[in-house]
Amino acid sequence: MIEFHLDGKSGLSPYQQLVRQVRHALRLGLLHTGDQLPKVKDVVADLAINPNTVLKAYRELEHDGLVTARPGVGTFVTATLPGTSPAEFGPLRQDLRRWLAKARRTGLDEESIEALFMTTFRAAAREDIA
Repeated sequence: MIEFHLDGKSGLSPYQQLVRQVRHALRLGLLHTGDQLPKVKDVVADLAINPNTVLKAYRELEHDGLVTARPGVGTFVTATLPGTSPAEFGPLRQDLRRWLAKARRTGLDEESIEALFMTTFRAAAREDIA
């Protein structure tokens, strides 16, 4: 089961962060059809957020055809997202972990690592489009 977390510095609203985390988990093969998302009351208790925030995220996922709510039972994954086979992530994840370790050894903090990664990622994406 997925465990949600919120990042106040992400620039995304809490409901958008929940939606993004579910979509990432689906794309990475961490959630599968039939898996249950955490119950709204549990997310509210864990993250200290308004139940309407969680409900809004779950409704958006349902509107996108990714989950379905079963009243009194919970919310379940009904579809996955296209992505690379999870087996192919292993070598990439190892490369990324080595890169992160190297970045930390050079003295970069988490915020600097994220900034470097995101700017490089966006620049590469623009190059792919051009």
